[in-house]
Amino acid sequence: MEIKDFAVEQWMNEWETKCRYNVAETCTYSVTLDQLFEICGGDRRKFMDEFASRRLTYGDIEGQPRFLEGICGLYKTVASEHVVPTHGAAGANALVLSTLVGPGDHVVSIMPTYQQLYSIPEMCGAKVDILHLEKDEGYHVNVERLDELCGDDVKVICINNPDNPTGALLSKEKLEEIVAVARTHDAWLVCDEVYRLLTQDGSYQESVVDLYDKGVVTSSMSKVWSLAGLRLGWCVTKSPELRRALLSHRDYNLISCGMFDEAVAAYALEHADKILERSRKIVRQNLSALMEWVESEPHLSVVRPEAGTTALVYYDYDVDSYDFCIGMIKETGALVTPGDCFEEPRSMRIGYAYSDNVDDLREGLAAISAYLRTLE
Repeated sequence: MEIKDFAVEQWMNEWETKCRYNVAETCTYSVTLDQLFEICGGDRRKFMDEFASRRLTYGDIEGQPRFLEGICGLYKTVASEHVVPTHGAAGANALVLSTLVGPGDHVVSIMPTYQQLYSIPEMCGAKVDILHLEKDEGYHVNVERLDELCGDDVKVICINNPDNPTGALLSKEKLEEIVAVARTHDAWLVCDEVYRLLTQDGSYQESVVDLYDKGVVTSSMSKVWSLAGLRLGWCVTKSPELRRALLSHRDYNLISCGMFDEAVAAYALEHADKILERSRKIVRQNLSALMEWVESEPHLSVVRPEAGTTALVYYDYDVDSYDFCIGMIKETGALVTPGDCFEEPRSMRIGYAYSDNVDDLREGLAAISAYLRTLE
């Protein structure tokens, strides 16, 4: 099977270690283990001593029970038997889509979004129709156009909430409209929710899996929980048949997730409220600084993100986004992601939660401004 180059990941592979200001980072500022225990107020020594006494077997093949319970606590109607742990959200998306989609299937995906949601179905031989999210609609899903694209034969609908790269957030009402379309067509509704719960106002964000019996969601310990280094994710489905199929497919490339990773993740999710409070504080203060900066730059524009950690910022210079971003990192050391990685020309994705110190963000944005001056 052939698959398109994963544009955003290849960009990060090339440039992430060569920058001074990583304004392309999409995780809420990652923590150390020491910081995790400080935030959660736990006994670090006791945790480490208990783990050090365990034999390093494959662990719990279908997931450590405390870890599964922690995941269930993030939803309203999810039980442990609905969860399949994976290697990050990327592993979850790959597992779900390669399990559900085969040659000749009809898939509808949004764009811009994380490339997995349309390139993996294409790799699997599906016919993929794209619903473009419009800037003047706040990058929200146009339900009428979605229904038209689904036609009579759609098998899978792919969405992302909150959206990467735009930060658009679909409300419960909008999700229910999308669910109604999926239910009418008896389609699976796959939702990448890796930024879910990262709302600036602290409000609860509904999940597709709580609204629809054929909803399948993916997420991870990375973006919201500041623990990308664990490389842990999960997919959730209430379909026993699909869960069995997911585990069967997973046997070929994963078997089980890491014992230590699951133990740390379980501990973190037992203190989810404290980590969420920290993450939301970072997002609020840094988004305010980002918006002030964009408004001060006459050549830039953005639709204010509603959730998550990313913003799609447009510029009006006649410069290809790859050339724009390569020139920037070489000139100032500031790294952002080219909009063309998401098929959005003359734009850049900014990760505004890459530091817990808003002054660090302002310094990175100032470096971008310095580069903009060279283009005038």
